Order: sequence, then structure tokens, then C-alpha cells
Amino acid sequence: MKTALITGITGQDGSYLADFLLEKGYTVYGLRRRISTYNLENIAHLQVDPHARTESFKLVYGDLSDSSNINRLIDQIKPDEIYNLAAQSHVRVSFDVPEYTADIDALGPLRILEAIRESKTSIRFYQASTSELYGDVLETPQTEKTPFNPQSPYAIAKHYAFQIVKNYREAYHLYACNGILFNHESPRRGTSFVTRKITTSVARIVRNKQDCLYLGNLDAKRDWGYAPEYVEAMWLMLQQDEPEDIVIGTGETHSVREFVEHAFAYAGIDIAWEGKGIDERGVDKKNGKSLVRIDPYYYRPTEVDLLLSDPSLARKKLGWSSKIRFKALVEIMMQHDLGRI
Repeated sequence: MKTALITGITGQDGSYLADFLLEKGYTVYGLRRRISTYNLENIAHLQVDPHARTESFKLVYGDLSDSSNINRLIDQIKPDEIYNLAAQSHVRVSFDVPEYTADIDALGPLRILEAIRESKTSIRFYQASTSELYGDVLETPQTEKTPFNPQSPYAIAKHYAFQIVKNYREAYHLYACNGILFNHESPRRGTSFVTRKITTSVARIVRNKQDCLYLGNLDAKRDWGYAPEYVEAMWLMLQQDEPEDIVIGTGETHSVREFVEHAFAYAGIDIAWEGKGIDERGVDKKNGKSLVRIDPYYYRPTEVDLLLSDPSLARKKLGWSSKIRFKALVEIMMQHDLGRI
């Protein structure tokens, strides 16, 4: 039986990965930060008591800013695999807290790699990389060989993490790899992220609990997939004979505007667009009521307009491909939020 340590266990990916590994028979340790509010919603179905120690799933306190803590946990747990999914992961917020983002997203992976190196063990390490590395893209679609051109403190911190993983793999022969995951969403996505913000707001509008949805760049295009499928790709990357950095995505791109239209359509509302720029608004075709407006705050200082994956290597090396496509993803999230609100 294998043992895995997952950082970012309370997030979308961490919780789905815990589900996946437990089904595989793993013993799973989840790293959580000590905070004063309850943040275990995504793993509540595992019936976790913060102080409980069950046979197969255990929570431990820790933080990627604390090297001694990381070293101690690795020494105590002796994991076969480590999945580093913890991060300050909000691109827009990274402009507000760039130093914190760099400390956790760039130096956090370095601290784990150093702990693995000093442990002199054969731990396999997965680093959650991101399509935001491509930034202002230099070619489309983006592959493992596409040059990076990051456009935010978040993406730049992740660029450092990507390169330090590659360096430790080559310098110290660690089994360490980067999963370059394009956007992946689900009902467990945080409500501050644009997709979940859309589905939550649409549900609240339908339930007469909110008047309007405020967004930034409606024409930004992303390659959106379904998070539970993507955690399988993470696991598959650590099961290969040799570590390799691999792009994970759907190979399709859709705009924020399309996401909004599909979300409202699922709730029985047809959206028409009026105006231009910051004055553009989405209105209900039936009654002309403004349901979507632009708020300049949500524009990034440097925008990323288009991300589109070429997941050919994932299909070839991992036998992995996405099955839940864009419209089905929107419907899954809308069904959840309409039922929740």
C-alpha cells in the first residue's frame, strides 16, 4: 500500500485527488494550514474531524513557508508520493499580494524539493504547474515546447517553480515532474474564481437573492476541463518509468462570455449583449433587465487573452484525455449551485 502527502488538501484539486487515491487504496495525508475558520467543506464527505486519525486519511498541520515543518513531516510520514497542490492560486489577487504569492508558489516547491533531496529517499514529486505560464502566448495551441511568457506575479512564481523542479530532476536525479494543467473547474471550485462566481451568481439571480453579476474581461478565452478528470492525470504522471513535464487540457477554448451565456441558458434565461467596453451589459431578452455588468476592478493589469492546449503527449504517454466537455461542465456546476442556493 502506498502513502501520499497532498498539500492544498482543502482545495478543489486536493480534495478530488484525495478521493481518487483513497479509492486506489492509498494512505493519504493532507496538509492544511492552521486558520481560525472552518475550511473543510471540500473534504467534509470524508467525515473528517480535524483532530481525528483514521486508518487511511489523516490531516496534518503545516505551511509551505515553514521548511522545518516540511522536513519533519516528510521524515515522519515517509510518503511514496508528494503532490504539491498548495498555492496562492488567484491570478488577479497575485497583483495585490505579490510577495506572499512568490513565497508560497515559488519557494514553497523549492522547500519540498530540498526536503526530499535531504531525505535521500525515492519519493516521487508532482508539482502543480499552470497554463498561465504561457501568458501572452507566442504560439497556439500551446505544447510542452511552447516558450513561456508569464504575465502576472502568480505565473512568474509558478515559472520559478517549474524551472526549479526541472533543475532538481536533472541535478539530483529526483523523480519530479510538472503537470502543466489548463483551467479545470468543478462544483468544488472556490467562489472567487470566475467560473464558480458565474454559476453561483446566476443561481442567486434565479433565486432572487442577487440582482446582477459583475465581471471583467468577457472575451478572455480559456481551455476549461473538469477537475476530477485532471487529478487522474496527476496520478498517472507519477506512475511512469521516467518523470516528464506534460500538458493537460481539453484542446478546446471558450470565452468567459460563452460561459455566462451557457450558465444563464441552463437556468432558462437568454442573454443579449448591449453596449461596448466597460459600458457593455448582458440583459434578459424577455424583460430587458440588466443581469451582467462590467467592473473595471476585475481587469488584470496585464491580460492573458487566449489559452489553448495541445494535449497530444498526455494521450500518447499517459493514455489520458478529457471526457467532460465545456457545455457539460457548465451544466454540472449550474446543477450543483441551483440545488445549493
